Amino acid sequence: MAVEAAKFDKRPWLLLSPALIAITALVVIPMSFILVYSFYENVDLAVDVPAFQFGNWSDIFTDNYYHVAIWKTFRLSLIVTVLAAILGYVPAYFIAMTRFTKKWMLLLLLIMPFWVSFIIRTLSWIHIMGNEGAINSLLLYLGLIDKPIQMMYNEFAVIVGFIHVFLPYMILNIYVSLEGIDRNLEPAARTLGATPWQAFREVTLPLSLPGLAAGSLLVFVLTAGSYVTPLILGGPNDFLFGNLIYDSVITELNWPMGAALSFTLLVLLGLVVVVYSRVMGLKQLSKAFS
Repeated sequence: MAVEAAKFDKRPWLLLSPALIAITALVVIPMSFILVYSFYENVDLAVDVPAFQFGNWSDIFTDNYYHVAIWKTFRLSLIVTVLAAILGYVPAYFIAMTRFTKKWMLLLLLIMPFWVSFIIRTLSWIHIMGNEGAINSLLLYLGLIDKPIQMMYNEFAVIVGFIHVFLPYMILNIYVSLEGIDRNLEPAARTLGATPWQAFREVTLPLSLPGLAAGSLLVFVLTAGSYVTPLILGGPNDFLFGNLIYDSVITELNWPMGAALSFTLLVLLGLVVVVYSRVMGLKQLSKAFS
């Protein structure tokens, strides 16, 4: 009887009830409304009628335009993630391993960009890489070029903008993982004959993989769902899937199609998380923040 009573113990559910209620109210119910609205029919600008039809979903599955957008989104997200991982590991390692007594100042400098609006940080690249921006002005002043170099409104500018915005997320995740590593492990490896590079490769790098993987997942998902950076820094052909959602909802006022596109992106990014959980495991993700 005691075993049966333990099986039907309601206390864990009572403790979890606030979180379950919040998730249901803020995630499950809104996403359910979006899914239902994706089956509505748009008959005119901002005029939608309830109709259980699959026209929106049929367009997504059959129109190559949406397939190209999905491919470009995941390709660009992967490029940004790889570059952010390479560029972010060095500063994260430096912050974690430095003997500077006021390490909090380095962390403060790292999070200071978050105090500035996301849009303002993106717009700042126009004054840096534009035809009359800082880089072209300097090159023209030095006589290295005769006319401004076109660095804006292309995929390169979009990648630079994404890395600028999302790199701190990568650095913070890697830093937290490196900070949790025992500082005696690398010296111990060196006493056993390992070179500094071998000690890093065999000890520090494997132990920091949870943070690297967590940062990569975060940067990939944020990049795939972003639309502001391509809208400001990209050209007509540099749209991502988020831009299609923005155009459907804001420009075309076709909310059912926007709902279908939004749910499609949610499912695709959910599949990425599932693949991550199969390869790394969600427990590794929690280690990066522990």
